Amino acid sequence: MLIPEEYVADLPVRLALYRRLAGNRGRADIESFAAELVDRFGPLPQEVSNLLQVVAIKSLCRRANVRAHRGRPKGRGVLAFRENIFANPEGLIAYIGKHPEGARVRPDMKVVFFDEWIRRRKRLKGATGILRTLVRDPRKRERKAA
Repeated sequence: MLIPEEYVADLPVRLALYRRLAGNRGRADIESFAAELVDRFGPLPQEVSNLLQVVAIKSLCRRANVRAHRGRPKGRGVLAFRENIFANPEGLIAYIGKHPEGARVRPDMKVVFFDEWIRRRKRLKGATGILRTLVRDPRKRERKAA
């Protein structure tokens, strides 16, 4: 996924945008970056929207300690964690509790998801939702409620 030359013609500017995008650390940074692109270059082409979605998912993967995500349009998605450590075990347990038929932890400590996402957009949305659940800290919600 690339920033099309038709969108940002100047190569040094495109390379600088890639460097900045690599340094974005979360949804707020990515949304701010997208807004800046729209201000400077006009509406985002689909390729850039896709790139921003992938960067957002990679950011969530880092925060959730996910080493790899394998997804198939029909069938299972599998998350593998760095050193088999879940960044938020409570979030994982809560997700599996809410979706007992949709997710399981395998003996090799990989998490298998059984959702069928035929369209790419549904796969991105589903993976993003799962990862957000895995990075959410339930203790923060408890503190807010108190």
